[in-house]
Amino acid sequence: MKDFYRTNPWFSLCGLNCGLCPMYLGNYCPGCGRGEGNQGCAVARCSLSRHKPGYCFQCDGFPCGKYEGVDSFDSFITHKNQMSDMEKFKQIGMEAYNDEQVEKNEILKLLISEYNDGRKKTFFCVAVNLLELKDIKEIMGQLSDIEGKEHLSVKERAAYAEKLFKEEASKQNVELKLRKRKKGESNESVGRN
Repeated sequence: MKDFYRTNPWFSLCGLNCGLCPMYLGNYCPGCGRGEGNQGCAVARCSLSRHKPGYCFQCDGFPCGKYEGVDSFDSFITHKNQMSDMEKFKQIGMEAYNDEQVEKNEILKLLISEYNDGRKKTFFCVAVNLLELKDIKEIMGQLSDIEGKEHLSVKERAAYAEKLFKEEASKQNVELKLRKRKKGESNESVGRN
C-alpha cells in the first residue's frame, strides 16, 4: 500500500502476530508489519487516513466497528488472541513482546522443518500462536528427548508433536484449529469493512 510503512515485522497494527502466520512464513504475504503493506487492508487504510500508522489500540476511537466480532473467525492466522495480544503488547512493551515473538518464530520454523509431514504447518502456526511460550518450550524439550528419534519417520515425529500440543491445549481448554467463516456470513456481519 502506497505510503504505508511499519517498522515492526512481528506484530500487525490490528493485533495479529505476523511472524507466526503460514502465509508470512511462506513469503506469500508481506504483512503490514514488514512495511510493504497489504493492498486490501481496511485497517491500514484507516491508519493512513488518520495519519497514525501505529497500533489500533493507540487510537482514540479504539475499539471501533472494525473490531466487532473480530474473534468470530480466523483468516490464515488465528484471531482468537488478537485483543488479548494487543493488551499484552501494551503491558510488556514492544521489545519484550517482539522478543517473545522472535523466539516463537524460531520454534515454529524448527517444528515446520523437523516435524511437518506436509499437513501440520497451519496446526503448528495455531499452536505456537495460542499457547504460552513456557508451555511450547516444555513441549519442545519433550520432543528433543525422544529416544531414537533419528529413526522415526517424519510422519511419526509429526504425529507425536501434534499429540503433545493437543494434550497441552486440552489442559488449557484451547482448540488448535482455525475457525472458518460460516456460510453466508459476510465481512460486515462480523465488523470487517
